[in-house]
Amino acid sequence: MDTERWQRLSPALDALLELDPPARAARLQALRDDDPDLADELERLLLLEADSGDFLAEPVVASLSGALPGHHIGPYELERLLGEGGMGQVWLARRADGLYERRVALKLLRPGLADPDLRLRFTRERQILARLVHPYIARLLDAGISADQQPYLALDYIDGEPITDWCRARQPSVPERIALFLQVCAAVSHAHANLIVHRDLKPSNILVTALDDVRLLDFGIAKLLDSSGQTREHTRTGVRAFTLHYAAPEQILGEPVTTMTDVYSLGMVLYELLAGCKPFALQRPSDAQWEQAILDADPVRPSQALQRNADAPAGAHRREVRAISGDLDNIVLRTLSKRPEHRYPSVEALGLDLRRWLEGRPVQARAQGLAYRARKYLRRHRWAVSTATLVVVTLIASMVAVSWQAQQAIRESTRAQAMQDFVIGLFEHAGATHRGAPLDVRELLTAGVQRGDTELARQPLARAELYGVVARLRLGLGDYDQSLALLQRQADILQSLDDPPAGLRVQAVTDIGRTLRLMGRQGDCLAGMLPMRPLVLQREQTLPRQASEFHAQLGRCHRDLGELDAARVLFQRALGLRRELQDDAGIVETLADLASLRSAAGETARARDEIRAALARLRGSLGPRHPLAIELLRTQCALERAQSDMRTAERSCAEAVSLAFELHGARHPATLDARRQLAAIHVDQGRFIEADNAFRDALGWTVARLGTHHADVARIHNSLGIIAWERGDIEVALRDLERATAVWADTGPRVLHAGGLFNQAMVLHDIGRDAEARALLEQALPLRIAQLGDTHGLVGDTLRLLGEVDAALDAPEARDALARAVALTAADYGPRHSHTLRAQLSLARFDARRGDDDALQQLDALGMTPETDAELRRLAWLARAYAADVRCSRGERLPARTALTAVEAQMRQAQPEGGAVVREVEAIRAGCGQGLARR
Repeated sequence: MDTERWQRLSPALDALLELDPPARAARLQALRDDDPDLADELERLLLLEADSGDFLAEPVVASLSGALPGHHIGPYELERLLGEGGMGQVWLARRADGLYERRVALKLLRPGLADPDLRLRFTRERQILARLVHPYIARLLDAGISADQQPYLALDYIDGEPITDWCRARQPSVPERIALFLQVCAAVSHAHANLIVHRDLKPSNILVTALDDVRLLDFGIAKLLDSSGQTREHTRTGVRAFTLHYAAPEQILGEPVTTMTDVYSLGMVLYELLAGCKPFALQRPSDAQWEQAILDADPVRPSQALQRNADAPAGAHRREVRAISGDLDNIVLRTLSKRPEHRYPSVEALGLDLRRWLEGRPVQARAQGLAYRARKYLRRHRWAVSTATLVVVTLIASMVAVSWQAQQAIRESTRAQAMQDFVIGLFEHAGATHRGAPLDVRELLTAGVQRGDTELARQPLARAELYGVVARLRLGLGDYDQSLALLQRQADILQSLDDPPAGLRVQAVTDIGRTLRLMGRQGDCLAGMLPMRPLVLQREQTLPRQASEFHAQLGRCHRDLGELDAARVLFQRALGLRRELQDDAGIVETLADLASLRSAAGETARARDEIRAALARLRGSLGPRHPLAIELLRTQCALERAQSDMRTAERSCAEAVSLAFELHGARHPATLDARRQLAAIHVDQGRFIEADNAFRDALGWTVARLGTHHADVARIHNSLGIIAWERGDIEVALRDLERATAVWADTGPRVLHAGGLFNQAMVLHDIGRDAEARALLEQALPLRIAQLGDTHGLVGDTLRLLGEVDAALDAPEARDALARAVALTAADYGPRHSHTLRAQLSLARFDARRGDDDALQQLDALGMTPETDAELRRLAWLARAYAADVRCSRGERLPARTALTAVEAQMRQAQPEGGAVVREVEAIRAGCGQGLARR
């Protein structure tokens, strides 16, 4: 029996086998009236079952080989079966190769199926999931084919309930159900934006997690709208790829699907959420009856269907029926229109109408008559305008409201005038400095606060606004402690007032969050800002500028703590508001924030492209000398340095320093930070004295701004430690590196902590303390995997150093670590990246020292690497030195010493200040001169 035939018969046969004989006969007769051929086939199978006890003892479709608990598929160990269908199985599995621990949902394709499209659908699902990155869509983590040719997809394991089961168990209110459903709309909208139609939206593919968030699953039959060719849906005579009860009419008819097909399926799910049942009540629920109902029957209004349901208490019933009847009825019925053109044109339009309903505004699914709009207005403002109020009372109330607004306007005008008079007076008095001395901005700001305390003593709002303005100016100067003190005084004033302006409250909390983040107190930033978020969401439309700044700042706090998904949602919300405002600077700033998330996730190349695009947009709209360009140039420099493009990175950093000096002066925090970053590149180039002076100059100012226990101060200590190591001062190097690592361990993020541990291990390995170095690398490796994933190039670089340390300890796993390092760095960075070449160099040295002539030739080839920058030049020196070291150990001492002398002369000329590489080559030459090969 072929698969198509069996999948047609199997559900009906299962249902008949569960019935007693009389009920089975009645059901079979009903099926015969609708489809005689199907009924005859089922009757023959039932007779076989009665006559033979081993009938259907073996499955018709081949089972999955090796799919048992404890078995391995690729790097995953199967734990338990989560679900099974005609296409395959989904297992709960865990990562079992030792790189990291994670539970996943492992989707396996059943082998041997007759349908040739299933493997194509499985491959297409992998391609589709790779395009989707959204907090409400289950992520694709991994994909591959096991050693026994078993295709698999590893996805986020979602421990949740189908959305309908979740609602039945918890009985949320109608607005809460709509809010939950809007998350589903957001996920589907993201898929449509990526030109993907799901085609199988149903409650079992929409799970609700323990945090009351939805996750959209199973894109197995999703369709790429930009794919070539049209596929037709199978109907009565073939295998359905969709679920019949949630299918749109065009799917039943085999017509082309569009995004409005998903709108229909969403309508079916929404109907079930609101009414607790499906929209068609069938007397004989067969597949044919369902198809006919979907094509021809008009669905009952959800409110009417709910009214007939007797499961819930009468009071709850009445409330829900009232909530659903009218607008929600119309919204649902519009989604279930038979013709796609009569439905909502997009999921966004459906979501917008549902949000209008939540806000009490007129919905587009209903005729916009004057009476209807007035009724919605009155209901939306029912606490301000009572329906029972007489016309006279309404007029009086209106007059009172106008009077109150006038008083508010007068208060705002008075406050604005007071602030204007105050600022003018402040600068008038500032002109009278002692004997023409230059104006000190900090003294001016201090005097301004003192005058404000006196002159604005009876105007608390104006005084609070003054504190905020001065605090922001102090923040720009790097005076973080003084800024925070002023913001706390502002918060005390606002808390003492009965009804402070919402805009001022949001701005105040945003300023405090920004200050705390810059001080390295990201946890305090979240604790201070999160309670304000409901008000910000409520006032987004009236306070879009303040709301966008709030979302952006809160997103940076999440990002700095490594919470990238939460940060992405906030940045995208800020970007939407700023685009509505046409705020060019804000748009560029948020695009840079989103690029920083790519960098944090290890997508360095894409992050660099996005930063370059943001910088071009800034220069095109606001000119080349905008202050925001400094930060963009610094970010671009860091990304170019991460890709070993040192010449370009130096140009970007030098441009940032020049612009910061021009706009802010030599002692501004932006200038100092840019100089510090340029100094880090000078370290890479071997210009240690110049770099050391710049870092020590920056250290004093940074500590004065941030204190000693801040991530930025740790960066400077880390750089000073690397410089001390390059110059041979190992004691100072270890002291500075240990101080930096300790700060990062407390303040994060984990990727910085891992980098500090790596640098300590590098220095300890250099001086032969390999056991201590290995202990640090065992801490660093899981931190980098947790932050970046197990395929990132930095993970490969960590494995490279681990392999070198193991080789020094004669550990048997040394070569495996070096080989994995080569594979990971080449896959992530590319074959010519400095990290890749460094891993190849270490592996070739390991093999050559053990007699591998091919590895010795590879060392010679690496010694010919084009020296396009300082890093590649050092790699070429080391390759020549390592090759000479091997030849010296084989007795070829004279040519080896000649080669080492040439390398040493070249190094001294190119890097006169020496460095760790210079010391290593000198040690190799000295060992060869004594006839001692380093082993």
